Amino acid sequence: MNRLFRKKPIEQLLLETQGDASLKKTLGALDLTMLGIGAIIGTGIFVLTGIAAAKYAGPGLVLSFIISGIACAFAALVYAEFASSIPVAGSAYTFSYVSLGEFMAWIIGWDLMLEYLLAASTVAIGWSGYFQMLLNGFGIYLPAWASAAVGSAPGAILNLPAVLIALLITTLLSLGVKEAARFNNTIVFIKLAVIVLFIIVAVGYVKPENWTPFLPFGFKGVMSGAAIVFFAYIGFDAVSTAAEECINPARDMPRGIIASLAICTVLYIIVSLILTGIVPYTELNVAAPVAFALHYIQQDWAAGIISVGAMGGITTVLLVMLYGQTRVFFAMSRDGLLPKIFSRVHPKYKTPFLSTWITGITVAIIAGITPINTVAELVNIGTLSAFVFVSIGVIVLRKTQPNLPRSFRVPWVPWVPIIAAVFCFVLMLELPLITWIRFVAWLVIGLLIYFGYGISHSELGKSNK
Repeated sequence: MNRLFRKKPIEQLLLETQGDASLKKTLGALDLTMLGIGAIIGTGIFVLTGIAAAKYAGPGLVLSFIISGIACAFAALVYAEFASSIPVAGSAYTFSYVSLGEFMAWIIGWDLMLEYLLAASTVAIGWSGYFQMLLNGFGIYLPAWASAAVGSAPGAILNLPAVLIALLITTLLSLGVKEAARFNNTIVFIKLAVIVLFIIVAVGYVKPENWTPFLPFGFKGVMSGAAIVFFAYIGFDAVSTAAEECINPARDMPRGIIASLAICTVLYIIVSLILTGIVPYTELNVAAPVAFALHYIQQDWAAGIISVGAMGGITTVLLVMLYGQTRVFFAMSRDGLLPKIFSRVHPKYKTPFLSTWITGITVAIIAGITPINTVAELVNIGTLSAFVFVSIGVIVLRKTQPNLPRSFRVPWVPWVPIIAAVFCFVLMLELPLITWIRFVAWLVIGLLIYFGYGISHSELGKSNK
């Protein structure tokens, strides 16, 4: 039993970030903020806003975004303290290892793998849809066999664009995080400009009568909408996976996490208000609600620009999701809980090269052959559970290591972490039963791997012996 709850010393974690197996430190506060925005603004704002409004919250969608944003704000404070105090790759997995023990760390790491793999696959499929719409606008159509996953359309065998974009982003990530960050920063500036364009063009067409009734599905619908649009916020936690590659993590990690979340929350609130103000919520159940809204008010020129910006936005989400997955793999492998092959660092590029390609190929296969319909809910439950345990972990670490240097401290501990954990758990309860069943099945697979391999190969276990 003691083996399950053995905790990794922070000094040992920091020592492992040095030497040949270390990752290159190249990222600053702006890079981290852009990394967060790159992950947060994408599928959520360009796709889920319409679905959540039409099926769950109506014009009350703005309340759904506010509730999810509050839950994430409390969790972001917790992540900021951990990431600035323990600047090591692995995010919530690593934080749990030092505060809650190895078994809980494995559970969290396994949850994160579910989040990043499926989120990246879903985003690749979404990118393919926008890309094919763009080609169709020029009269170019892909062969039926290459347009979608088998069974999702007549004659379809493989979603070729989804496969290609996953492999292209994998190539970029394998060559170095700084190169990937430059690409991400450029695309983020473009998609922020596109969102500002939408706000400027559409705000004059808002009709307040479209906000009536404001809560057509009641407050229950608002909470269900919050659980769904939580997917839109997934990404700020990916910033913490970059802690080991940050030049000054004590200063820049809190700035990057909090700034990216704050900027995106404000944009989500404004966009959701405008969307439901110019289009009746019953008509927003479409794949591209932002572009649809501009077509609705006959601003087709802007709709075309928005569609291109959406493609860019979705591309950066894919980049950050793949990045986060490889860093969690890297950390778990370095600890011996997964085979060491995942933590090998390329001598030239200073990236987990093989791990990056294994991740990218896996995502490409899933995106190419699988029509994923309920993946947003499955991704959400994995992330929410990680947030719950990290919130508990910061309370534990305050008690067990009160003298640990903390450049950023969560205010009003334990109340803020408790509120974060409760908020996230309530959102988990709003997800459908089938999502919980699939989540439990995923955890069972993870437990079999841990007890069959991880517990006996743990580097911490070997050092304790």
